[in-house]
Amino acid sequence: MEEKALLRALRRQHVDRPPFWFMRQAGRYMPEYRAVRADAGGFLDLCFNVEKAVEVTKQPLRAFGMDAAILFSDILVVPLGLGQKVWFEEGEGPRLEPIRSVDDLEAYDRSAMIQRLSPIFDVVTRLSNDLEQDFKGTALIGFAGAPWTVATYMVEGRSSRNYETVKQWAYGDPKSFGRLMDRLVEATIDYLSAQIEAGAEVVQLFDSWAGTLDEAHQERWSFAPMAEIAQSLKQRYPHVPIIAFARQVGTNTVKLAKMGCFDALSLDHTVGLDFAREQLQPHVCLQGNLDPLMVVTGGDAMLGAAEQILEAWSDGPMIFNLSHGLIPPTPVAHVDLLSRRLRRA
Repeated sequence: MEEKALLRALRRQHVDRPPFWFMRQAGRYMPEYRAVRADAGGFLDLCFNVEKAVEVTKQPLRAFGMDAAILFSDILVVPLGLGQKVWFEEGEGPRLEPIRSVDDLEAYDRSAMIQRLSPIFDVVTRLSNDLEQDFKGTALIGFAGAPWTVATYMVEGRSSRNYETVKQWAYGDPKSFGRLMDRLVEATIDYLSAQIEAGAEVVQLFDSWAGTLDEAHQERWSFAPMAEIAQSLKQRYPHVPIIAFARQVGTNTVKLAKMGCFDALSLDHTVGLDFAREQLQPHVCLQGNLDPLMVVTGGDAMLGAAEQILEAWSDGPMIFNLSHGLIPPTPVAHVDLLSRRLRRA
């Protein structure tokens, strides 16, 4: 049997058409997702309910035929698993009981994390079995937040505009902040390893807030921790491709591409198509990078932008995706139109 298209692209092998999936492809833009979410209760309740998390992961596959399913979960389950208090305020997003010093780390228990997060690994196992039976050719992606992005939430206690507290800690006391990052690197390796053992065929690291750092600190607090995670996973699971997503780091993306430990880079829409083809694609598979607002807009604007990406990148290894996740106002019909076009590519 021929290997799945997404895995072939990640291994820089020939594919008949570029595979595609969308970040946040399971989400509030879909009525069937909203129905399951309402029945589940809170957002974290949905993440930890095996039946419901499996169901919402599969919903976009039934509707649109993507080449990959991505585990339905959240990057903040890692601090939750370590013992930090995490909850979601409806309509406002995540809240955490913030940490402010190294002393706050002492209560966190890495050894208990895998047991606390066991329902998530049950979701991965169920998905692996279901995809094999009902969605042959569809790859299963696991994921985690990169240490810098997870640390911003752990320290700020919520989404932030200026990241004042976490930056002052990282800039002013890098030694103690490094201890937090080391803990997160270790926990993320454990977490992704457990996903792979449960059946994930690919893993992606999300560093959504990498672009909040200057160039030097991007290398120290974003790129280096992700590389450490990737290198450790490659030693344990050399057959499992790793995708890195460092959002809004511009031309600094070249440094990620040349590290040699990532199979693909997921790019945001600020990265030029020609730049990516010439500077990045010789080193890694490209993933991206349609602006999600194009999918909200739809029509010729959306299809034209998609064509530009395909034309620029499809001579080399690529996976079509967005520059970040689908957002709630996205019309289902626009996702359907884009998906039908990509299946014909």
